[in-house]
Amino acid sequence: MSFARPLLLMLLLLPLLLLWRGRRRIAIPIGDGALSAAAARRAWLPWIPPVLRALALAVWIVAAAGPQLRGGPTTIRRDGIAIVIAIDISSSMLAEDFAPVNRLEVAKVQAINFIRGREADRIGLVAFAGEALTLVPVTLDYAVLEQAVAGIRIGTLEDGTAIGSGLATAVNRLRRVPSKSKVVLLLTDGVNNRGVIDPRTAAEVAAAYGIKVYSIGVGARGEARFPTGRGLSGFRYEMLPVEIDEVLMQEIATKTGGRYYRATDRESLSRILGEIDQLERTRVEARQYRAADETPAPFLIAGLGLCTVALLLGSTVAVRSP
Repeated sequence: MSFARPLLLMLLLLPLLLLWRGRRRIAIPIGDGALSAAAARRAWLPWIPPVLRALALAVWIVAAAGPQLRGGPTTIRRDGIAIVIAIDISSSMLAEDFAPVNRLEVAKVQAINFIRGREADRIGLVAFAGEALTLVPVTLDYAVLEQAVAGIRIGTLEDGTAIGSGLATAVNRLRRVPSKSKVVLLLTDGVNNRGVIDPRTAAEVAAAYGIKVYSIGVGARGEARFPTGRGLSGFRYEMLPVEIDEVLMQEIATKTGGRYYRATDRESLSRILGEIDQLERTRVEARQYRAADETPAPFLIAGLGLCTVALLLGSTVAVRSP
């Protein structure tokens, strides 16, 4: 047992002091004959009420000190891996082939659903366009992750599609993480056209660190309604061919031991992330300790009981002499 406020236990000297000061108030009736002999045999009775009151005060002091019962350790087996979600936020992600909203909004919703489906995984978030930026390092704080995903906006980074930079940034976030299983979810809808890091080089680095890359090409087949400029009333859209470098995406996945997927609509993206969620499950053991909770109630009840007994005895069999 431990105490939240152990210094209060010093007050346990107070009941002893009160008993010492009250010792002279206990008087034994004197007289002659049988009455004196009987009184001598019952000389201990007047001591009972003050001793009980002192004990009551002592247990109340213990209750005030915050007694805590510590829980023992428990071993819990859970799934736990390290994941970085790398999302393309180039302007082409505003294409409206994932009706009724654009690609980015669908990707954000599905990423949040993926995060909510994990329990013991450390997850990070990287956004990339013409450059790459870590939005959230790998963490177990899923609330922060969800908030970061929901806050992703196109236009915060220089436009373009730097797949190599996005992948390299994700790999850099994972390489020092102490986890047996490390995964990058790479979502993009275009062709690498920016950045100084070649995507294949980034994939080789990922493979060297034992990091799998699941690459997902986001976009319908054929043509889609793309933003081509901004006017006074907002973006201007045109129907343009959907171009995704699937050969590159497949090569990245193959080099790292991952897989390549093509998401052509909301449902297929949800299904793909669900499949990856099931593929990447690693058993880990975690030792947890139950929190120490204050348990003053038994001491408070015991003190009340002692006071009650002291009051009853003090008014009946253990009456003091005046």
